[in-house]
Amino acid sequence: MSRGYSDAAANERTFLAWVRTGVAVIALGFVIERFNLFLLAVAAETGPGRGGQLLRLASPEGRYGGMALVAAGVAIIFIATIRFLQTARWLASDAARTPPAIHATLVALSTLILAVAAFSAWLAFG
Repeated sequence: MSRGYSDAAANERTFLAWVRTGVAVIALGFVIERFNLFLLAVAAETGPGRGGQLLRLASPEGRYGGMALVAAGVAIIFIATIRFLQTARWLASDAARTPPAIHATLVALSTLILAVAAFSAWLAFG
């Protein structure tokens, strides 16, 4: 077994977990986008009474929110790829390094979590 295999495997597992998270966020964005389109189609087929209620639910914010989640998922995967490659280079070199600062990652993750929570609350109560 090669030297440092467990570190390289841990780096790969972390990368794959972030990719899985990004794909889940993208899927959620697609679901929101398609559900908004579904509501518009159903509203067009129903009468004026119920169709108006469905049109109120199918707002442009749902479409933009879905697209924002797709973009956020792509950004998660892009950032995870950069971090994976950077960590792989650090593991391959023999130089002693201190762990990288994760402040920017925590800020980005916190922002994403707050945005998803706010959008979910808006969908549930708005």
